[in-house]
Amino acid sequence: MSTVEILRAYYDAFQKEDHEAMLSLLDPDVIHDINQGGRETGIEAFRAFLLRMKQCYHEQLENIVIMTSADGTRAAAEFVVHGTYLFADEGLPPAHGQKYVLPAGAFFHIANDKITRVSVYYNLPAWLHQVSSSWP
Repeated sequence: MSTVEILRAYYDAFQKEDHEAMLSLLDPDVIHDINQGGRETGIEAFRAFLLRMKQCYHEQLENIVIMTSADGTRAAAEFVVHGTYLFADEGLPPAHGQKYVLPAGAFFHIANDKITRVSVYYNLPAWLHQVSSSWP
């Protein structure tokens, strides 16, 4: 598969909340850089992250644009997240079903037809403002 095909499959699986399909595209030692957080390594850590995300958020992505390096080893995706904050995530404000819309981006490294690194970035202060100001 080409890098674009791998990332399209990754985001198609994300949109369907098909975690197993997402995980199947990852290298066993995948590196995951969490937005304004730490770095986790391995599929099991990524699986735990996806489970926490499913518990706390419902998100759909729109306007996904995928860009790749000429050799296909690096890629980036830009998109807009449309989400609902379902359950309070650790260290974040209480959740009350707040809606949010937020531009975001991700960077990838690809090797041997697998994603070996995922680094996701979004504006956390903007997200905090949206979920804090939407209290009924």
